[in-house]
Amino acid sequence: MKFAEFHAGQVLTAGPYTVTEDEVLTFARSYDPQWFHTDPAAAQEGRFGGLIASGWHTCAIAMRLVADKALHGSESFASPGIEYIRWPHPVRPGDQLVLTATVQEVRRSTSKPGLGILRWRWELANQDGAAVLDLVATSLFQLDEEAAG
Repeated sequence: MKFAEFHAGQVLTAGPYTVTEDEVLTFARSYDPQWFHTDPAAAQEGRFGGLIASGWHTCAIAMRLVADKALHGSESFASPGIEYIRWPHPVRPGDQLVLTATVQEVRRSTSKPGLGILRWRWELANQDGAAVLDLVATSLFQLDEEAAG
Protein backbone atom coordinates (compact mmCIF):
# COMPACT_ATOMS: atom_id res chain seq x y z
CA MET A 1 0.00 0.00 0.00
CA LYS A 2 1.11 3.54 -0.64
CA PHE A 3 1.17 6.14 2.12
CA ALA A 4 -1.73 7.99 0.46
CA GLU A 5 -3.93 4.89 0.85
CA PHE A 6 -3.77 4.94 4.67
CA HIS A 7 -6.28 6.92 6.75
CA ALA A 8 -7.09 7.25 10.45
CA GLY A 9 -9.58 4.64 11.62
CA GLN A 10 -8.68 2.22 8.84
CA VAL A 11 -8.58 -1.43 9.90
CA LEU A 12 -6.46 -3.99 8.05
CA THR A 13 -6.50 -7.73 8.74
CA ALA A 14 -4.02 -10.41 7.78
CA GLY A 15 -3.66 -14.11 8.40
CA PRO A 16 -4.20 -16.68 9.60
CA TYR A 17 -0.62 -17.67 10.18
CA THR A 18 -0.04 -21.14 11.66
CA VAL A 19 2.83 -21.42 14.13
CA THR A 20 4.83 -24.65 14.02
CA GLU A 21 6.84 -26.24 16.80
CA ASP A 22 9.88 -26.36 14.54
CA GLU A 23 9.82 -22.59 13.97
CA VAL A 24 9.29 -21.91 17.71
CA LEU A 25 12.36 -24.00 18.50
CA THR A 26 14.47 -22.63 15.65
CA PHE A 27 13.75 -18.98 16.47
CA ALA A 28 14.26 -19.47 20.20
CA ARG A 29 17.51 -21.40 19.82
CA SER A 30 18.87 -18.59 17.66
CA TYR A 31 17.52 -15.51 19.45
CA ASP A 32 15.85 -16.25 22.81
CA PRO A 33 17.31 -19.49 24.19
CA GLN A 34 15.31 -19.76 27.37
CA TRP A 35 14.20 -23.26 28.42
CA PHE A 36 10.45 -22.61 28.07
CA HIS A 37 11.07 -21.73 24.39
CA THR A 38 13.67 -24.41 23.59
CA ASP A 39 13.00 -27.52 25.69
CA PRO A 40 9.55 -29.07 25.13
CA ALA A 41 9.93 -31.58 27.98
CA ALA A 42 11.01 -28.99 30.55
CA ALA A 43 8.39 -26.53 29.28
CA GLN A 44 5.69 -29.17 29.87
CA GLU A 45 6.54 -29.05 33.57
CA GLY A 46 6.73 -25.25 33.68
CA ARG A 47 4.25 -22.49 34.46
CA PHE A 48 2.76 -22.49 30.93
CA GLY A 49 2.28 -26.26 30.72
CA GLY A 50 4.08 -26.54 27.40
CA LEU A 51 6.34 -24.91 24.89
CA ILE A 52 5.65 -21.25 24.10
CA ALA A 53 7.04 -18.95 21.44
CA SER A 54 9.32 -16.08 22.30
CA GLY A 55 7.54 -12.73 22.42
CA TRP A 56 10.13 -11.51 19.91
CA HIS A 57 9.13 -14.34 17.60
CA THR A 58 5.51 -13.22 17.98
CA CYS A 59 6.60 -9.71 16.95
CA ALA A 60 8.43 -11.12 13.93
CA ILE A 61 5.28 -12.97 12.83
CA ALA A 62 3.26 -9.75 13.16
CA MET A 63 5.91 -7.88 11.18
CA ARG A 64 5.72 -10.45 8.39
CA LEU A 65 1.94 -10.19 8.24
CA VAL A 66 2.08 -6.36 8.18
CA ALA A 67 4.82 -6.36 5.54
CA ASP A 68 2.86 -8.70 3.28
CA LYS A 69 -0.48 -6.95 3.81
CA ALA A 70 0.44 -3.27 3.87
CA LEU A 71 4.11 -2.40 3.49
CA HIS A 72 5.10 -4.41 0.41
CA GLY A 73 5.47 -1.96 -2.46
CA SER A 74 5.04 1.06 -0.18
CA GLU A 75 7.37 3.98 0.47
CA SER A 76 8.01 2.70 4.02
CA PHE A 77 11.70 2.83 4.92
CA ALA A 78 12.04 2.73 8.72
CA SER A 79 10.45 2.93 12.14
CA PRO A 80 11.63 5.18 14.95
CA GLY A 81 10.19 2.76 17.49
CA ILE A 82 7.36 1.20 19.39
CA GLU A 83 5.22 3.19 21.81
CA TYR A 84 4.37 0.13 23.88
CA ILE A 85 4.32 -3.63 23.51
CA ARG A 86 2.46 -6.32 25.44
CA TRP A 87 2.16 -10.09 25.20
CA PRO A 88 -1.10 -10.83 27.07
CA HIS A 89 -1.16 -14.58 26.30
CA PRO A 90 1.52 -16.99 25.08
CA VAL A 91 1.76 -18.29 21.54
CA ARG A 92 1.92 -22.07 21.26
CA PRO A 93 2.78 -24.42 18.43
CA GLY A 94 -0.33 -25.01 16.35
CA ASP A 95 -1.82 -21.58 17.06
CA GLN A 96 -3.39 -19.82 14.10
CA LEU A 97 -2.75 -16.10 14.41
CA VAL A 98 -4.69 -13.25 12.84
CA LEU A 99 -3.47 -9.67 12.80
CA THR A 100 -5.65 -6.59 13.07
CA ALA A 101 -3.84 -3.33 12.36
CA THR A 102 -5.74 -0.12 13.14
CA VAL A 103 -4.40 3.14 11.75
CA GLN A 104 -4.42 5.78 14.47
CA GLU A 105 -2.71 8.69 12.74
CA VAL A 106 -1.46 9.58 9.27
CA ARG A 107 0.39 12.84 8.74
CA ARG A 108 3.15 14.55 6.84
CA SER A 109 6.07 15.87 8.84
CA THR A 110 6.11 19.65 9.18
CA SER A 111 9.84 19.74 9.91
CA LYS A 112 11.06 17.22 7.33
CA PRO A 113 9.47 17.68 3.90
CA GLY A 114 8.79 14.46 2.06
CA LEU A 115 8.40 12.41 5.25
CA GLY A 116 5.14 10.59 5.97
CA ILE A 117 4.37 9.37 9.48
CA LEU A 118 1.96 6.53 10.23
CA ARG A 119 1.03 5.53 13.77
CA TRP A 120 -0.86 2.26 14.08
CA ARG A 121 -1.88 -0.37 16.59
CA TRP A 122 -1.17 -4.01 15.84
CA GLU A 123 -3.20 -6.67 17.63
CA LEU A 124 -2.46 -10.33 17.08
CA ALA A 125 -4.93 -12.94 18.32
CA ASN A 126 -5.00 -16.72 18.28
CA GLN A 127 -7.75 -19.02 16.99
CA ASP A 128 -9.66 -18.64 20.26
CA GLY A 129 -9.63 -14.84 20.04
CA ALA A 130 -7.06 -14.49 22.85
CA ALA A 131 -4.74 -11.52 22.36
CA VAL A 132 -1.12 -12.63 22.01
CA LEU A 133 0.41 -9.30 20.96
CA ASP A 134 -0.63 -5.67 21.35
CA LEU A 135 1.62 -2.83 20.26
CA VAL A 136 1.59 0.67 18.84
CA ALA A 137 4.22 1.36 16.19
CA THR A 138 5.25 4.33 14.10
CA SER A 139 6.27 3.79 10.48
CA LEU A 140 8.08 6.31 8.31
CA PHE A 141 7.49 6.76 4.59
CA GLN A 142 9.71 8.55 2.07
CA LEU A 143 7.37 10.59 -0.11
CA ASP A 144 8.30 12.11 -3.43
CA GLU A 145 8.11 15.88 -3.85
CA GLU A 146 4.73 15.74 -5.63
CA ALA A 147 3.16 13.61 -2.87
CA ALA A 148 4.69 15.80 -0.13
CA GLY A 149 3.53 19.06 -1.73
